[in-house]
Amino acid sequence: MHHDVPLITTLAAAFGLALMLGFVAARLKLPALVGYLLAGIVIGPATPGYVADLGVASQLSEIGVMLLMFGVGLHFSLADLMAVRKIALPGAVVQMVVATAMGMAVSHWWGWSLGAGLVFGLALSVASTVVLLKALEGQGAVESMNGRIAVGWLVVEDLAMVLVLVLLPALAGPLGGSSGDSGQGAQNGAALWLALGRTLLQVGAFVVLMLVVGRRLFPWLLWQVAKTGSRELFTLCVVAAAVSIAYGSAELFGVSFALGAFFAGMVLRESQFSQRAAEESLPLRDAFSVLFFVSVGMLFDPRVLVERPLQVLAVVAIIVLGKSVAAGALVLLFRYPLNTALTVSASLAQIGEFSFILAALGVSLKLLPPEGQSLILAGALISITLNPLVFALIEPAQRWIRARSALARRLETRDDPLAELPLETAEAFLKRQVVIVGHGRVGRSIAEALQRAGTPFVVADQNRERIEALRERGIAAVVGDATDPAVLIQAHVAEARVLVIAIPDTVGATAMIETARTLNPEIRIVLRCHNEHEARLLAALPNTRVFLGEQALAEAMLADVQLTGRAPPVAPAAHAA
Repeated sequence: MHHDVPLITTLAAAFGLALMLGFVAARLKLPALVGYLLAGIVIGPATPGYVADLGVASQLSEIGVMLLMFGVGLHFSLADLMAVRKIALPGAVVQMVVATAMGMAVSHWWGWSLGAGLVFGLALSVASTVVLLKALEGQGAVESMNGRIAVGWLVVEDLAMVLVLVLLPALAGPLGGSSGDSGQGAQNGAALWLALGRTLLQVGAFVVLMLVVGRRLFPWLLWQVAKTGSRELFTLCVVAAAVSIAYGSAELFGVSFALGAFFAGMVLRESQFSQRAAEESLPLRDAFSVLFFVSVGMLFDPRVLVERPLQVLAVVAIIVLGKSVAAGALVLLFRYPLNTALTVSASLAQIGEFSFILAALGVSLKLLPPEGQSLILAGALISITLNPLVFALIEPAQRWIRARSALARRLETRDDPLAELPLETAEAFLKRQVVIVGHGRVGRSIAEALQRAGTPFVVADQNRERIEALRERGIAAVVGDATDPAVLIQAHVAEARVLVIAIPDTVGATAMIETARTLNPEIRIVLRCHNEHEARLLAALPNTRVFLGEQALAEAMLADVQLTGRAPPVAPAAHAA
């Protein structure tokens, strides 16, 4: 009977087996996604026994990609994307070129054609946004500066891959494949430029439509639905917006499902209900992301590990080491700290959905040999499995490199005009000032309030674009990771009266507090926190005030109620500090 209901049997087999193997992986201290990938291998066509419907599983995983990218868009505004454009755009392009060149070099050594090497190298050059999000969510770093740079980097890669997927059929003939065009060189060249122009116009039209019309229409629609008071309708509106916009963008503008959903989330972020929309869609995002990993496992044929072990090893080396090292070096060249370089490197140490799509297209165009697709899938499976471990190694690697590499220390302390305050900085910013770590939404609001009050302050932030913009406005600011004592020293924390830590990083905050107390034992510390247990620990430190998100909101609302005079004064609950 299961042959008549492939959707139900595929869901039952995928979710049931993923639950069991994911639980086993978790008990063995392995990432749960390893169990999901193994579940896909078990129900895939390469292993005996029950074989799930690959087509159904693939479509379900596409829904998961849509919902995940929609969630990213809800937390990643256009301003965030523009804030990292100076590193994400050139960094992604150069890293893709380097990774593609490495793939082409290896394939040439294997005796493959130029076209095969190009497709193979491009497939290895682009990382999976889905895998990255799972890693960042696990570390609570999606909204951190490093997380925004990594996500922006991968968004640029996704945009580049949209162009590649459109242009590849036109290039297949000159590259030795089957393009389906009967024309000669001039016609192929005309087709190439026509395809490029059409793609740019389509993508541009979609972006303009979403930013001009979507930013007004969809938040208004969400508000109208929210006024009905129906939770079901609200959830339905969120899911319908994510899926329908993603599908419409692919059909009308040639944009991928993932990018369409990403922009849908970005425009819905303008609504005051964006946080609720993210929470309502979270269970669906989690469930369907499991199907994405299961579908990856279904595509994998374990025989390639036995038949081509050295080639698999070379592919994994390019993905995990080659392009990651290249990306890390680029980030350091842009004068970002070592922690940012390691985070971006870990983010790129895997491949995913776009690699599968490109490999399938390459095989259909007779550019990529079938064994190339198998190697790409093997590299994806192994790199996705290893990616949580790579992320876990960031902090130990950072400590090890800094302790043993004089070059790394020199790179982080080299002459950088943004890493120290200008010599002409007024004395008011050097003594009894407020030092603000982080210039995101919270830090920016605090800085604006201090500026209106005429209170001198210095900003420390990892984002060079933000620091450049602040300098242009005449605001004292230094770039760098404030967990590095040199950054706080440059902000003159030794003479400051208050240190405001406006980033939700408890581990980093502890290091900042230690540095500040060493240099200035009397300094007052004000910081934010999202965890009640961590807030209690930090609040126990002397002269420290901790603001816990929900508690601070409750106290502000209570203060407003008391100001109305309609309620008797009520003593608020003890503050976290």
